[in-house]
Amino acid sequence: MLPPYFLFKEMTDTHYIGRFAPSPSGELHFGSLIAALGSYLQARARQGRWLVRIEDIDPPREVPGAAETILRQLEHYGLHWDGDVLWQSQRHDAYREALAWLHEQGLSYYCTCTRARIQSIGGIYDGHCRVLHHGPDNAAVRIRQQHPVTQFTDQLRGIIHADEKLAREDFIIHRRDGLFAYNLAVVVDDHFQGVSEIVRGADLIEPTVRQISLYQLFGWKVPDYIHLPLALNPQGAKLSKQNHAPALPKSDPRPVLIAALQFLGQQAEAHWQDF
Repeated sequence: MLPPYFLFKEMTDTHYIGRFAPSPSGELHFGSLIAALGSYLQARARQGRWLVRIEDIDPPREVPGAAETILRQLEHYGLHWDGDVLWQSQRHDAYREALAWLHEQGLSYYCTCTRARIQSIGGIYDGHCRVLHHGPDNAAVRIRQQHPVTQFTDQLRGIIHADEKLAREDFIIHRRDGLFAYNLAVVVDDHFQGVSEIVRGADLIEPTVRQISLYQLFGWKVPDYIHLPLALNPQGAKLSKQNHAPALPKSDPRPVLIAALQFLGQQAEAHWQDF
C-alpha cells in the first residue's frame, strides 16, 4: 500500500500526459484497476491528459472481444480517457520504420539463436550472432547495446538498480515469428503519444531499463516512471489473467473503487447514502 497522499497532489502541468495500456488477453481485474486508477488520478491531479492504448500486437494471446470489454469496463468505473484510443495493431508501419532506422545505424542485428541454446547458457543471451551477419530469414532482430542502462529513478521508489547481466543483454525487438516485441512497440508509441510519465504496476520494473536504453538510442526524451505496488491473491501471487483473477464486477463500481483508492493510500470513506 502507498503512503497516504504520496501521489495525486494537485498541481498544474499543461504538458502532462499519462496513459493506460492494457493488452486484450482478458477482462480487467482488481490489479488492472489499480494501474488504471493510479495513472488516471495522477494525470487528473496534474491537470493533464490521460490516454488509453490497446496493446494488441500479440494475436496468439488475445481473447476475442476483450479489447471492447476493457473499454466498457473503464467507462463503467468512471475512467474516461482523452482523445482517441490508439491500437497497436494499426501501428505496424511505425514499428517497421523504427526497426529500419536502427538497422541503418548499425544498432541492431539478426539472430538465429534458439530458446534452447540460450537456456543452455544460463538464460541470458551472450551476443553470439553479433558478428555473424545473418540475413532476415528465420531470424529475430536484437538491439546492439551500446551504453546499457543499469539503473533508473522511480518517482515513488527512488533509484532502482537492474540486474547487470539482464541490463547488458542484446534483447529482442522483432520476434522470429514476425511479431513486434513489446519493448520496441511501447517505446515507439509512448514517444508518439507524447507520454511524459508512465504509471504502471511493479511487475514492469524489470523491462524499464531496456525501454530507457531504446529511448536513448533513438535520441528521445525519457519519460518519468512510477511503479505501483501489486495487488496479491491469498496465495501471495499477483492478481493476473494468467492466475485467473476474477474480472471486475459489472455491478455498482463504487465499493471496488473505494477499495482501490484505499489500496493506493488515498482517503476514501464510504457512507450508507452512497450505496
